[in-house]
Amino acid sequence: MLNPRRTPLILTVATLPLLLVYSGRAGEKPMMKAVVAHEYGAPEMLKIEEVPRPVPNDDEALVRVIASGVNPADPLTLSGKYAREFGTHLPLVPGYEIAGIVEKTGASVAKLKVKEAVYGYPNFGGGWAEYVVVKEGEVAAKPKTLNFAEAAAVPMGALTAWQALVDVAKLQPGQTILIHGGTGGVGSFAVQIAKARGAHVIATASTANQDLLKQLGADIALDYTTTKFEDVARDVDAVLDPVGKETLARSYGVVKKGGIVMSLVARPDPIEIEKRGIRGAGISVHPDAEDLAEIAQLIDGGKIKPIVTQVLPLSEAIAAQRQAATHHTRGKVVLRIADEPKS
Repeated sequence: MLNPRRTPLILTVATLPLLLVYSGRAGEKPMMKAVVAHEYGAPEMLKIEEVPRPVPNDDEALVRVIASGVNPADPLTLSGKYAREFGTHLPLVPGYEIAGIVEKTGASVAKLKVKEAVYGYPNFGGGWAEYVVVKEGEVAAKPKTLNFAEAAAVPMGALTAWQALVDVAKLQPGQTILIHGGTGGVGSFAVQIAKARGAHVIATASTANQDLLKQLGADIALDYTTTKFEDVARDVDAVLDPVGKETLARSYGVVKKGGIVMSLVARPDPIEIEKRGIRGAGISVHPDAEDLAEIAQLIDGGKIKPIVTQVLPLSEAIAAQRQAATHHTRGKVVLRIADEPKS
């Protein structure tokens, strides 16, 4: 494992693209530590390097990163699977969830202020570094009741759940939703958001996570290793599925006519959708500062809390990626980039 404090700066042909990514003008620039992949592949592709600190454009802000979340989708991005679809490019700095402090703002940035604590989802990553540039629509004020490591565990998972339940399903009080993987990075937020909206929540998890499902507020906690969800969940208004395959295939039959099946990993089968008179949606997430602000209000109001399993140093980025690839993390793993600021 590379020691981030002792990693030398070695400028080679492989590092030249980084200079293009991180520098907007010629000349010497302040440097920073970052986790970088110069080629797609396994977590072992990641290296800790010294790279030029990014310079914000007029419509961007420079954020000093205190912590950055780790997501199940990160290994897929690193593998190159999303390169064409989402425009990822090499060299790649992962990190799509950040919490930090605004260091500098571009000339046209109006809402963000220097020294403001923010959290959010940089659309093109870059959070596994000491500094990252963001646009105003990608971050919002950090929830006051969370420290930076906790706040970094929120953005992508909570935004995914929010945009699925609120924007797509338009979940209403009194409706019933089935949430698969209710203790995962998205599911744990989905359970809490659904409860905050007054819905009746049925959620699945493994035996070891039944207690956490109940703590999150699930009305019915199902152990998927011992109970078939379709034996309990019937005529639900919505299903949120982060699993796909057989789980998705079995979910169509539990939705009432006019209800909706939403999948994070696949496009619902149009034949099944039409046959059953239900709706289907493939869910993808996008940065949204207004959504983040509403989520922060629910967090500060005690309606939502992140579940942080581990906080690892930046030097453990490879281990963090390996854990994310298992898709069996309880809550979230977070990388600590810098010490928590003293209040």
